[in-house]
Amino acid sequence: MIIARIISLVIGYAFGLFQTGYIYGRTKGIDIRKEGSGNAGTTNSLRVLGKKAGAITFLGDLFKAIFSVLLVKLIFQNTYPDFVKVLELYAGFGTVLGHNFPFYLQFKGGKGIACTSGMILAVLPISAPVSLVLFIAAVAITRYVSLGSILVVCSYLIQVIIFGQLGYIHLSGASLVEFYIISACFTGMALWKHKDNIKRLLNGTENKLGAKKKEV
Repeated sequence: MIIARIISLVIGYAFGLFQTGYIYGRTKGIDIRKEGSGNAGTTNSLRVLGKKAGAITFLGDLFKAIFSVLLVKLIFQNTYPDFVKVLELYAGFGTVLGHNFPFYLQFKGGKGIACTSGMILAVLPISAPVSLVLFIAAVAITRYVSLGSILVVCSYLIQVIIFGQLGYIHLSGASLVEFYIISACFTGMALWKHKDNIKRLLNGTENKLGAKKKEV
């Protein structure tokens, strides 16, 4: 099944290369990576190009993860019915990698939160409500999108472990452990990509949604 894992990752990476924010910005004559935070994701698109751009970028990045997961499920669900859930997770992680590190943009993409959200909806939708509520509450109360994003990935990992132990993921043994490990990779990747945001949150200098950007 090593080949199946690799194929799933590659499929995900290919989907991840569709840089919604970058492509939308180019239609407006703007390289989103050279504006604002220099990030090609939803938040920077929202700040630089407005609400419409933010919504389009979010939905594009969300659905490319969903589509990659569904394609891998379609390919492998009959061949590896007891392992396909893990392969779906590989596809989702590949999408995040493609989004964060697109080779044709010098590996400078986004932070992968919208892609991770799409993966959650496609692979483990039972964990989506709590993550969504935490995100909305955090942003509504603090106006820190980064804080909401961090809570999404951390709550997802906690829920994965809880639901896995309760048997809701329908995996066991080594397959369940692998599911935990890949899920931890999503969280680790997101925290690493948000390391500067975390520093600013701790220092009280993080940019708030709706406020003029204080780029460092």
